[in-house]
Amino acid sequence: MHTETAVSTSWSELLTGRNLWRSVALTGGVALHAINVHIVTTILPSVVRDIGGLAYYAWNITLFVVASIVGSALTSKLLDKLGPRRAYLLGLAVFTLGSILCATALSMPWMLAGRSVQGLGGGLLAALGYALIPVLFEQRLWSRAVALESGMWGVATLLGPAAGGLFAAGGAWRLAFWCLLPVALLQAMIVAGQLGGKPAQGNAAASAPVRIPLFKIGLLALSVLLVAFAGQVEDTAGKLLGVAAGLAAGVLVAWLDQRPGGVALLPTGAYRLSATMGKVFACVCLLMIGSMTEIFVPYFLQMLHGYAPLQAGYMTAAMAGGWSLASLLSSGRGGKDADRMVRFGPVAMTLSLLALVVLLPGDVDVAAEGLWLALALGGAGLGIGLGWPHLLTRVLRSARRGEENLASAGITTVQLYAMAIGAALAGLTVNAAGLTAPGGVDGARHAAYALLACFAVAPALAIVLAGRVVRAT
Repeated sequence: MHTETAVSTSWSELLTGRNLWRSVALTGGVALHAINVHIVTTILPSVVRDIGGLAYYAWNITLFVVASIVGSALTSKLLDKLGPRRAYLLGLAVFTLGSILCATALSMPWMLAGRSVQGLGGGLLAALGYALIPVLFEQRLWSRAVALESGMWGVATLLGPAAGGLFAAGGAWRLAFWCLLPVALLQAMIVAGQLGGKPAQGNAAASAPVRIPLFKIGLLALSVLLVAFAGQVEDTAGKLLGVAAGLAAGVLVAWLDQRPGGVALLPTGAYRLSATMGKVFACVCLLMIGSMTEIFVPYFLQMLHGYAPLQAGYMTAAMAGGWSLASLLSSGRGGKDADRMVRFGPVAMTLSLLALVVLLPGDVDVAAEGLWLALALGGAGLGIGLGWPHLLTRVLRSARRGEENLASAGITTVQLYAMAIGAALAGLTVNAAGLTAPGGVDGARHAAYALLACFAVAPALAIVLAGRVVRAT
């Protein structure tokens, strides 16, 4: 079935007629979310220089993603109750409020509060992007739609660093947040005209009381926060205790979610490596954790290589560019070709991160250094993008009847949880390696070595899982 889907569809079917406007409505929120991610990654060094808070640098990403997890976990329930249009507009409204808070921040706690609100709306928008694919498009178009959403990160690669870098270079980083507001307004107008305003007729969930697994969502958030707090603890025992407690909270969520009778966060099979769903989600988690090295890349490039904010932003965006390009090019593949994409992706990412271990610390003289850095960063993203459409369509196709919304929204929940854990571990790793103490060039160099060497392990483990995914399907 997968082979037939891949060879019988084309981009023109997705990008003409009514499908075109549905695609714009669906992917606009993902683009807004992605542009924001690249803007913030680019301007964070300038923000820290202005309002302080270097020790909490990674918390800008951690709290954003934790809040995004909450938003994504609420998506299937809000979609059932409110319908596509109102759920989407709610996400845009929350995201806009968070952007205003960030733009007016006078201290790091204020900024972190704004990032949390922004993340809540961004998580809802990102999850709706996947959740509405089965609602709006025929199954044979799913892999193309997934790839199109990945392609929005390519758009963000062009716009995000440009906006962030220019505003940071001009000492006006706050304007980078203000510029998101008219984009959100335009997207709201498109959504209002293209998406349905009510839940589907006959949907029992629409008339039933909303049951939200708040305790499980809270445990997920606590899991990430405990790992993040461990990065702020000075003694080694405290760090290990924080990480262990955080991971234990995540395991508890998995145990609770598999018990009968409760409101599930993830679909059946999501926690079992013996099931296709579980294998795919585990592979996604490992790839996302590896990708969180990009949080500190702009800082390392500016501190160790003397790059300007705009240059560092575009160099970092090569990872997202590689992801988007590979996803778009591989989406039309099927059968054995698709299997090869799934298998080769983690290999490419592992090799790229190992190359960055040599290049990014900046103490090795390499000819055409900038080109090699860009290729290594792009290769890391390419490693994710090659198999991305084929991994996610496996999730959509393996969902049980009645769990379609749960499975599609679960993609974003799993992705964001892995990103949050990855961001928290990244902050812990660089702080332990000397980013803030002793700090300076030497501290940044040691932190770069430790971060990239440790995080290359994640995609290396994904190589084994990708093989199991292919054999199972």
